[in-house]
Amino acid sequence: MKIGIVGLPNVGKSTMFNAITNAGAECANYPFCTIEPNIGVVPVPDERLDNLTKMYNPQKTTHAIIEFVDIAGLVKGASKGEGLGNKFLSHIREVDSIVEVVRCFEDPNVVHVDGSIDPLRDIETINLELIFADMETIDKKIEKTIKMLKADKKYQEELDLLNKIKSVLEQGKSARTIDFTDEEKELLKDTYLLTTKPILYIANVSEEQLANVENDENVKKVAEYAKTENSKVIPLCVKIEEELSGLEPADKKEMLEALGLDESGLDKVIKESYDLLGLMSFLTAGEPEVRAWTIKKGTKAPQAAGKIHSDIERGFIKAEVVSYDDLMREGSMVAAREKGLVRSEGKEYIMQDGDIVLFRFNV
Repeated sequence: MKIGIVGLPNVGKSTMFNAITNAGAECANYPFCTIEPNIGVVPVPDERLDNLTKMYNPQKTTHAIIEFVDIAGLVKGASKGEGLGNKFLSHIREVDSIVEVVRCFEDPNVVHVDGSIDPLRDIETINLELIFADMETIDKKIEKTIKMLKADKKYQEELDLLNKIKSVLEQGKSARTIDFTDEEKELLKDTYLLTTKPILYIANVSEEQLANVENDENVKKVAEYAKTENSKVIPLCVKIEEELSGLEPADKKEMLEALGLDESGLDKVIKESYDLLGLMSFLTAGEPEVRAWTIKKGTKAPQAAGKIHSDIERGFIKAEVVSYDDLMREGSMVAAREKGLVRSEGKEYIMQDGDIVLFRFNV
């Protein structure tokens, strides 16, 4: 699963990408220093794995992973090919969701592409380019659907949906503001609209702003806008996150405590990004390996088993399941079994986040 990090030039997006992935993407105080998208794969922070590792002392611990793509900075006119517009749009098409970095800090040493700090204008600049690109896609699709409708009336439903989306886009709103039914989502599957992709906003603030972030006017503006799209905003100081990412765990913990924070902002970004994609983890635990496996929410047991190996899905008999909380409370799998907390689940069982599972199968 890929998350695209986007933003105007010089808002801190490449610095954030570096901090998340320690991948060393070039950071410079000028537009378009990121031309080809940098890609970094990072583990999803999960304290459950840390605790299971202490319990089982395995040879190996494997976290779920998520892929971040640092996409070139965008400017007005991208949908018409301005700047690196065509590349920008093609790279966004390839990701599953978007993290949009919005500059909320003042710094005379870092130029703003539009000359001043205005987070709502910046959000609008990016989102309008995506809306314009989607309108072009929708217009082409409408034209094609009208032709198909002449031959088969079943396309009327699709045409109605396309016109509904077009009406919303024409109001300057993203398609993600529409509450689509499951049937509508199915109809849209091959349309590849940019503004239906889930989005998470990052309000990039200074260290001074971070100390009183809940009262910061710029952050409030971003939060209010995010609410209109049923999206979330995470305020963080990218500069501090960059410092934290270079520290050893003990020093990092000390710095977080000094800042009065429970966890780094980037850990929140990674966790929220995982959730944004509708993903969750089930766990397997034993002496060889403690591991988190990524599945979509709503996945049934046999399909979850298939994440480990296709043979396990094919020969699925049952899943022996204990919840993470129950196992931690009892202290061992043996104690959990004695209390009747290890359940035997069949093919229709819908996996829950944090299930610890042993799959029984026969091939």
